[in-house]
Amino acid sequence: MNNGNRIDEMFAKRLASGEKALITFVTAGDPDLETTRQLVLKMEESGADLVELGVPYSDPIAEGPVIQEANIRALKNDVRLDKLFKLVSDLRKDTHIPLVFLLYVNCILQYGKAEFFDSCLQHGLDGVIVPDLPFEESDEIYEEAHRKGIKLIRLVAPSSAARIEMIAAQAEGFLYCVSSLGVTGMRSNFNTNFSDFFGQINKVKRAPCALGFGISTPEQVKELKKYCDGIIVGSAIVKKIATAPTNREAIASVSEFICDLRTALDER
Repeated sequence: MNNGNRIDEMFAKRLASGEKALITFVTAGDPDLETTRQLVLKMEESGADLVELGVPYSDPIAEGPVIQEANIRALKNDVRLDKLFKLVSDLRKDTHIPLVFLLYVNCILQYGKAEFFDSCLQHGLDGVIVPDLPFEESDEIYEEAHRKGIKLIRLVAPSSAARIEMIAAQAEGFLYCVSSLGVTGMRSNFNTNFSDFFGQINKVKRAPCALGFGISTPEQVKELKKYCDGIIVGSAIVKKIATAPTNREAIASVSEFICDLRTALDER
């Protein structure tokens, strides 16, 4: 399969069956890279369709405290991009699940844009999410990614209709729909009018829509899945990893949680 098409193929398969995609997130290297590798494989086995690997960064501005603390732990383990590319290569020996990096634009610029996307292609990464890259300044990164067949996943937040439609019209892979303004983290409720938000997106969308930021329970998944093509869960998974007494128990806890999320997503 051509690199970069795993995302398209996964969504096409789910949508053709009338099903929704489950996208999960882990901070790579928290608690260590071998546990991250095992977590990705176990998440796929438990029902995840795509995994976001968070690249540790010292100032992750989009993240709430749970993922910020995971970044600090991973950075103490000296987790760098070269090691994460090797992790992706190692995973590709065992899985074809779509894998994307969530990282900040400075990581790409310091690595070198061309070199970074060359490495993505070479090691089997499918896409990147860059939360601090303004849409208006994304052309150069987009062109470099596109040249290598790597999807630049756009984020769209509840804002003006014109802005929502502008971003949705250029989405590829999937459109990361931010549930509410602010940082990531578990929320007990959402103030966004999702009917309006997705109504604007659906007028022009070119790619499937996945909803994330703050979704942390099977009950929320049941409530929100009707609006979108996929659900993204991050902080709740990272918290389970952080609070488990051992790495083995972390993997078991995450697996059980993802099975519950999958069941909620598949309920008709």
